[in-house]
Amino acid sequence: MREKLQGPLTLAGRILMALLFLASGLSKVSKFQATVLYVASKGVLFPEAALGLAAAVELLGAVLLIAGWRVFWVALMLAGYCLVTAVLFHDFWAALPDQLVAQQVNFLKNLAIAGGLMMVAALGAGPWSRDAKIQHDSTP
Repeated sequence: MREKLQGPLTLAGRILMALLFLASGLSKVSKFQATVLYVASKGVLFPEAALGLAAAVELLGAVLLIAGWRVFWVALMLAGYCLVTAVLFHDFWAALPDQLVAQQVNFLKNLAIAGGLMMVAALGAGPWSRDAKIQHDSTP
């Protein structure tokens, strides 16, 4: 039973994880100037360039994750991105009292997403992925 569900479950998992990055990347693009101010307020150097890079990582990462192409590297990249953004943007230890709980929850969510992505990197994209197709086509 588990083997039969591996394809649809891994695809659904990749899509659900990718939706977060897709929505976040599109938001960064559509609200670029307002988001630049927030990024700058966190002390990030070259906030426009950093935000452009972040949007590109999120959008490209989402598309590649859904397709299941080079998932080992994509998942590791997105996991690292989640860890960096958790520390830089959800620093609950420095938050105002009225923002403490929300920042702590977002920090922990980023850690959980990174953990899920690390599992995807370790276990692979699943049978319904570009990676599986490439591996199947190259098997003699």
